Amino acid sequence: MTTTVRRAGAFALVGTGGLLVPAVSRVTPQLVAAVAGTVPFTDRLTSQAVATVAGTLPFIAIAVLALYYVEEGFVFELFARPGDREDGRLYGLAGFSLAIAGLALLALQFALPMTVFSTAVFILSYGNLAEHLVRAWRSEPAVATAGFVAGGSVLGFGAGLATVALTPESVLPATLAFFAVSGALLASLLRAVLFARDDPLVMLSVALLLWLFADLGVAVSPVRVAVALAVTVGFGYVSYWLDAASIAGMVTGVLLGLLTIVLGGYGWFAMLITFFGVGALSTKFRYDEKQDRGIAQENEGVRGSGNVLANSLMALVAVVGFAASPTHVPVSPDVFLFAFAGAVAAAMSDTLSSEIGGLFDQPRLITTFERVAPGTDGAVTWQGELAGIAGAGLIAAIAVAFESVQPLGALVIVGAGVLGMTADSLLGATVEGRYFGNQVVNFLATGVAAVAGGVVALALGAL
Repeated sequence: MTTTVRRAGAFALVGTGGLLVPAVSRVTPQLVAAVAGTVPFTDRLTSQAVATVAGTLPFIAIAVLALYYVEEGFVFELFARPGDREDGRLYGLAGFSLAIAGLALLALQFALPMTVFSTAVFILSYGNLAEHLVRAWRSEPAVATAGFVAGGSVLGFGAGLATVALTPESVLPATLAFFAVSGALLASLLRAVLFARDDPLVMLSVALLLWLFADLGVAVSPVRVAVALAVTVGFGYVSYWLDAASIAGMVTGVLLGLLTIVLGGYGWFAMLITFFGVGALSTKFRYDEKQDRGIAQENEGVRGSGNVLANSLMALVAVVGFAASPTHVPVSPDVFLFAFAGAVAAAMSDTLSSEIGGLFDQPRLITTFERVAPGTDGAVTWQGELAGIAGAGLIAAIAVAFESVQPLGALVIVGAGVLGMTADSLLGATVEGRYFGNQVVNFLATGVAAVAGGVVALALGAL
């Protein structure tokens, strides 16, 4: 067994202690009631206060030992990361333990669901162990990433089931599975862009996301979760195998697809996957010629997580808004459907106008209409504009086919997509490169389209 696997196993053992927290929350009321009045001052204690101390103190104690007392020996070597050895302190173990203590405090004092707490802790604890076990067998990064997601999902789901058995919380297995998989995907994505010492931040981020989903109270269908997993993982693998996305880009796409199917529906996913597929094909289309013209997508057209999020984050916001309405957001859910479709249509329009239009000569700057070199930010061609309109039309057609959108609604989606494409060109000609990068511009343009799609659909009665 390698040193990294032993260390990951030791951290997983500490994480397993997280089940102490739901157990304590279950038995503390009976214990406090039993000793109340029989031991001095116990009549002033509340079960919540006692549970908070009992649930957090072990992990705080581990952190104190890691920071001030364990400086050498077997335990130090077991938990020490390379940076810890240089500093002579187990900062990694201390941060990990304090993160668990912090989440326990949220669960015991501030209504963080216990199932969310235990799922988040086990996702990181056992996802990390599974990743290192896989790395000891196969060194390919994609396989190790799959190991993290699979291990974190399975053990996170198991922790959720155990917590339901230990506490009065009632959560359906399908919902627990959705929590575990979406949390594992988010954790894997964050770990790809952060450092190992940032694992406490990853754990907190996963817990906050799952807390949001728990508060939404979405009815999760077992069939929909199963279909979502099969479809999104399949498309994710194909995108990576075809070099259309990096590992982080693949994980991001799978996470977005899963959330879109579960929180939105199959029609929503059809729009999103059409953008991903057509966008990837258009990027690869006549790629050598684009390289010669200096307009080719970097990394041989492989899209990373930043690119995927820049084009899809606003659509994800719309999906969450749809799930939250009208209970938590006093707006018709259909408004968010048009916001989603508008954002995806804008992303599709912008991608096609750039990838197709860039192959033609004599582009003109959108602000002055003067001729500029191909690839200039804010430059457009009439061929690219037509391709962009066609892309928006394709998204609108899918919305009509899957979501019972009427012809007027389809026109709203096309208009929102074209508006977003135009906003991208205007931002490219005025602020891109000087104030913002391309990804920020893409995000802002899809935001314009999302707002326009929702507001115009509401104003025209297209809902």
